[in-house]
This record gives sequence, structure tokens and C-alpha cells, in this order.
Amino acid sequence: MITHTSLLHLGCAVAALCLIVPAAASAAAAGEDPGMNTIRKEVTVQATPAQVFEAWTTLAGVRSFFAPDANMELRLGGPYEMLFDPEANEGGRGSEGCRILSYLPGEMLSFDWNNPPKLPSIRQEKTWVVVRFDDAGGGRTRLTLTHLGWRTGGEWPQAHAYFERAWDVVLYRLLVCFEKGPINWSKPPYPPAGN
Repeated sequence: MITHTSLLHLGCAVAALCLIVPAAASAAAAGEDPGMNTIRKEVTVQATPAQVFEAWTTLAGVRSFFAPDANMELRLGGPYEMLFDPEANEGGRGSEGCRILSYLPGEMLSFDWNNPPKLPSIRQEKTWVVVRFDDAGGGRTRLTLTHLGWRTGGEWPQAHAYFERAWDVVLYRLLVCFEKGPINWSKPPYPPAGN
């Protein structure tokens, strides 16, 4: 039997393919292998998939661990802008201009992602991120973050190295948020050295 929920999931999956496949084709045309240099991170969070999904997809949620402010709407093509430095000049606050590519409630979120302002020649070049929320049992979630779409040359190696570290910080703060409460942005925590 076809239900409203199954149609919603099918619609989101089709929309994701319509957005991600052209991005992968564009990357391949630019001389990039979309699977090359993929960043993959995994953590187990002491919360249900629905709770962790909500943290990534609501304004209150992202402010609790990801960034001190944000502009986001959970809808296909909706903004997914994390404002890491809300007082900075426009274009230098964070992931301005990024958008939601697809989502399946409680299961998956994907969004495009730009490069940090300190890398101006590729600042507006987009990559994409897929976050999976899998039930790990016992009220826990196995979160897998995959960052794809890397290119070579220019400032791309610096961008890759930057996000290799930055996602560790984001995921550490997610764990801290679920263990101790929302991040105090006047003194945000960082992973211990060596992690």
C-alpha cells in the first residue's frame, strides 16, 4: 500500500538525485573524481535518530552545537547557512549561500557547502555533504558524515585539510551538546589534542 510517508520519501529521494547527480557530473567534467579524497566521519551520539536529525535541521538545534547563528529552512532548496561569525561582513560569516539538497526525516540530510573565507579563490566553489542518522540501538545514533565533491590544484588541498579538522570539531560539539547541553559560544569546546 502506498502511503503519504512513502510518497514523501520517494519524492525526497528523486529530488536528491536531481540535485546531486548533476553536481557529480559537473565535478567529473571539471576533472574531479567525486569519490576521490572523500572525507568520512562517524560518531555515536547518545540520542535517538529523530533527536539528532532535529539538531541538524532546526534553528534551535544547529545553534546548540553547529554555529552561534544560522539561516535555515528544512525544505528542498532551503537555505542551510551556518553563521560561525555572525558579526563579520556579508560573505564572510560562514556557509552563506548553501542550501539543502535533500532529506529523509530522521534518516538523512544533504546540503551543498562552500569553502572558508580564508580561501578566496575557491570560496564560492561548492562541495556537498551527506549526513546519515542510523539507529545504533539503546537510544543511540550512529551518525555518518560524508563530504564529497573535492577538486585538485589551487587552494583545494588547503580546503580539504581545513574540513578534515573542522568536521571533527563540529561532531565533537554535537557529542558535547547531547551529553552536557548546548554549546556556550563565548567559550566553545574543542576536541582534546590527538583526537
